[in-house]
Amino acid sequence: MRLRNKPWAVELVNSHPESVLQNPDPEKKIDWASRFEDFSKPLEIEIGSGKGQFITTLAEQNPDKNFVALEIQTTAAGIILRTKLEKGLDNLQILRGDAANLAAFFDENAADKIYLNFSDPWPKTRHEKRRLTYKSFLATYKTVLKDDGQIEFKTDNAGLFAYSVQSMNNFGMHFDFVSVDLHHEKPEIVEKNIETEYEHKFAAKGNPIYALHADFNE
Repeated sequence: MRLRNKPWAVELVNSHPESVLQNPDPEKKIDWASRFEDFSKPLEIEIGSGKGQFITTLAEQNPDKNFVALEIQTTAAGIILRTKLEKGLDNLQILRGDAANLAAFFDENAADKIYLNFSDPWPKTRHEKRRLTYKSFLATYKTVLKDDGQIEFKTDNAGLFAYSVQSMNNFGMHFDFVSVDLHHEKPEIVEKNIETEYEHKFAAKGNPIYALHADFNE
């Protein structure tokens, strides 16, 4: 969902290049080691972070890890940045760019986990290649993730979930966890779940939340 442009967010993003990397040249690799205080920590990436409720909470709860919020909208990046600054999240960087360029932004075997939360379902068949669980994206994730890396995916869209399960299965991925009603799983699973803004809204309406964890191990 496209957010209404907020001038303050644009100004905030432009004034903090140390925290937000904007539209980097896909022909040049990003020096991530220079953007984190301790780059030896595990790295996790959220693709399409929206307003950032999920990724900022995750970063706050896990100071022993580094996180990158990949978000194409400047206003959304500004909202994430505001929270990052308020909470002092030195382990979070914001990358304003297109997920299609993911392999250009990160080295091979760079990340331990990739999060796909409430991605655009692109329901029309002619837009299949834009879905973030299409086979070309899966191939990119496999390159960017470490050998034991994992994808965590959540959506309220039953069609996208069914498509994603089939796409990942066809790609030969292994499923560690699959749920068609995440908020009614065992208490220990529900307690660990960090909601996104959209997730909270959809769940409040009684919509089931679909989720899966998958990796590329045979």
